[in-house]
Amino acid sequence: MIAVEEALKEKVPQEALSYCVQLWVDDPFQFKLSRARTSKLGDYRFDPKTSNHTVTVNRDLNPYQFLITYVHEVAHRKVHRLNALQKPHGQEWKQRFQQLMLPLLRPEVFPDDILRALARHMKNPKASTAADPKLLQIVSGYDENKDQGPTLASLAVGDEFVFRKRSFRKIETKRTRALCLDLGNKRNYLIPMLVEVEPLN
Repeated sequence: MIAVEEALKEKVPQEALSYCVQLWVDDPFQFKLSRARTSKLGDYRFDPKTSNHTVTVNRDLNPYQFLITYVHEVAHRKVHRLNALQKPHGQEWKQRFQQLMLPLLRPEVFPDDILRALARHMKNPKASTAADPKLLQIVSGYDENKDQGPTLASLAVGDEFVFRKRSFRKIETKRTRALCLDLGNKRNYLIPMLVEVEPLN
């Protein structure tokens, strides 16, 4: 238990630490801090060969994003224990995520602006924070590196942007990725919503 607590104490708001540790005590899993990933903030995996449950969360997230992501992935762990055949982000997962987040929806844990956006988000949780541009924008405002550019999630459908020196138009949002038209070769690509982009005027 000490290892999990040590990993979490510098990552989540202090007021949420004991609760996060208790979630691990109730349903243990391997917990790992991951490098920054543009495609996802965290994940949950079950290895049927070893019966190991593993939760990973990106180590570069601010405390509020880290906490939301951690609870999101723990909800997957708990759903798996009850019914391993459930859809990853189906109704059972949504209900479990709502249940686990409820004790944390307090001003002692989250700033008021995040709390309001999170309360709306939790009425029908998305597969990722990135799929909720309003929440992502507010939570990202607490990143230590305030100089980072806007993400694809923050752009509206129809907006044009530069990504990896190529110009695109955002066509459609698909959960954690967006379908985008390459303005050069006229092909469509799925690009993670979390990537930083340079909007075109």
